[in-house]
Amino acid sequence: MNHQLKDEELIRMYLNTHQNDYFETLYKRYVTKVYKRCLSLTKDSARAEDYTHDIFLRVYGNLINFKQNSAFSTWLYSISYNYCMDQIRVNNRTNTVSLEDDQDFIFPDSSDQENRESQLQHLDQVMGTISPEEIQMLRMKYDEGLDINEMAQQLRLKNSAVKMRLKRTRDKIRRLYGDQLF
Repeated sequence: MNHQLKDEELIRMYLNTHQNDYFETLYKRYVTKVYKRCLSLTKDSARAEDYTHDIFLRVYGNLINFKQNSAFSTWLYSISYNYCMDQIRVNNRTNTVSLEDDQDFIFPDSSDQENRESQLQHLDQVMGTISPEEIQMLRMKYDEGLDINEMAQQLRLKNSAVKMRLKRTRDKIRRLYGDQLF
């Protein structure tokens, strides 16, 4: 019987009665399509399954916010796309390594640690040569995790100016770091 109802009718019935059968019908109707959308974006079946599950949990919790300005499927696909893209961005920022049971672990020896200390000291010296404004921009971007728009608003600059200043600062650090090595 629920299978014959339109999406919007199912949502209205669910919101009025809180009977999960109505949401379950929506879930069954769209789970494969959402999974395929996630899979096409992630190219990873396990991730696509996880994202599909997370998306439906979000939809379930936010169904009351569906305003029927567009079709439910459009709203759902928009949530799906945005969620996947957000997760992909987060995953690209944080590099993870898969640890397998049979993998050999390599621990750095003391010379690696000494080399790392030397590199950090060298980088600290380079950082001491750049201006406070450049340091502020780097901190905003990398310590605070602000995006270009947020930085531009706080610094009262255009996005393009923030991007260019960040690029120049990173290039300057690379150049100074490389020059002092030799």
